[in-house]
Parts: sequence; C-alpha cells; structure tokens
Amino acid sequence: MGKSQKDFLADPSGFVLLSDLVPDIIQEIRYFSTYNFIGDRIDGYEEPCAILTAEAARALENVSKELFVKGYRLKVFDAYRPACAVRHFMLWGLEDQDIRMKPYFYPNLDKEELFMKGYIAKQSSHSRGSTVDLTLFDMKTGKELDMGSPFDRFDEISHPDYRNISDEQYENRMMLQKAMIRGGFDTIDCEWWHFTLQNEPYPDTYFEFPVSSAYLKK
Repeated sequence: MGKSQKDFLADPSGFVLLSDLVPDIIQEIRYFSTYNFIGDRIDGYEEPCAILTAEAARALENVSKELFVKGYRLKVFDAYRPACAVRHFMLWGLEDQDIRMKPYFYPNLDKEELFMKGYIAKQSSHSRGSTVDLTLFDMKTGKELDMGSPFDRFDEISHPDYRNISDEQYENRMMLQKAMIRGGFDTIDCEWWHFTLQNEPYPDTYFEFPVSSAYLKK
C-alpha cells in the first residue's frame, strides 16, 4: 500500500538509483543542465542521476534486458522530479519575458500554451517517483534512434501517434512504446518519451527530496 503524502513527502526510503539496477543505462539528466526549456539548472537537481521507486526501477530493468538483446540501450532524460522543480516550472511560467529557449523547445507555441495544452502541469507524475522520460540508443550506430522530434519538443509532432513523420521514425517510437507497455508502463498522448508505471506504489504522493545519490544514503 502506498505511503501517505503527509508522512513521506521527503522520505526517499522507497527509491533507488536507477543505475544500480540498470548499470548499462545512459543518463543525460536535462534538468541538471542548462539545456532545457527554461535554460537554467532546475531547482532540486543536485546531481545528474536518475532516481526511481524500486518498483519502477525493477520494471525498467526488465525492459532494458529485452531491448539490450535487440541491440539497444535505454537513455534517460528525467526520472523522479522533486516537487520544488515543478514549482520552478510554474514560476518560470509567470516570467513573460523569459523565452530564450523557445527556438529549441517550443518554436510553434506561445509560452502560456505550454500550460494550457498540458505539456507542463502544476503537479507532475514524475514527483510520484515512477515516471521516466527516455529514448533508445542504438549500440550499432552509437547514436540515439531518430524519433522524429527531440526530447521536450513541446509540439504536436511529439505526440506518440503523430503520423506526419517518416515510417522509420514512427516505427522507432512504436518499438519503444511497445517495450515499455510490455514492461508495465503506461503512455500519455502528448509525449512519445514519457512513461509511468501502471501499478505505481505512491499514486497520490508527491515527493520533495532532492535528486542526489547522497540523499538516498542518509
């Protein structure tokens, strides 16, 4: 049974470093860097590491094993996201003049549309600890698979079922999606990279502790 929000908001005891269970994972934690839709490191990201609930990490371990046999590794852009990071997003939304990353992440939308269309929400499933943003890395070519749009491109082209892309790009999306669904994850309709564990352990709890391997060991 899931822990209550009141008692465990800052308790990382049910979480693990994803790399401990999936040592071949590739990590490019975008919100630790400045290459994201805001352009600054996001609050709460103290280390560029992927953290998930133990249940989600074990499920992703199985997905990774399946895809590794086929010649692919998982590349993770974001996993657990502290609630303070989501507040950072919302505060940025109030800064009407700050659109420096628009050409890279939302070239076809006004800033306020990111919230209206659901790309950014007041509460994120990532803060419950069982959601992950990822893509596939082709071990043969040494490159990410072409998914038709990059991570965090807020646009219709990033919808998983968008068909005005090449057949190869669409098939790459479907390969990732089918593997994740077989592994017990659900999709959403606006981001091909976003997956949430179906039976997540904390469906009503939003956590606050920082993204830090050191914090997990406290």
